[in-house]
Amino acid sequence: VQLQASGGGLVQPGGSLRVSCEGSGIIFEMFAMTWYRQAPGKQRELVAGITSSFSTTYADSVKGRFTISRDNAKNTVYLQMNNLSPEDTAVYYCNAKFLRASHWGQGTLVTVSS
Repeated sequence: VQLQASGGGLVQPGGSLRVSCEGSGIIFEMFAMTWYRQAPGKQRELVAGITSSFSTTYADSVKGRFTISRDNAKNTVYLQMNNLSPEDTAVYYCNAKFLRASHWGQGTLVTVSS
């Protein structure tokens, strides 16, 4: 099983970025996919999730700015991030979960700075 996150980078405040996570070795469409993030010195926190039936959930801090989506044909989940602020700086991780199975990607760093 592999979850390959990509798309992180340096962006200015107010800018946008899209991170992706491609899964392999799993029946992707069966898994609920979730983005988490961990800022320096802080605990990992849930950012957004999308179920196998495409229901979505968001942390209050990102509602209206971030959008999670998935493309099962590409085994990929996306996180579109708009109006970014320095508080969004973190390593972003994707998680795939189905019943008792839970898999983590390696993370991609997003830095919001001028």
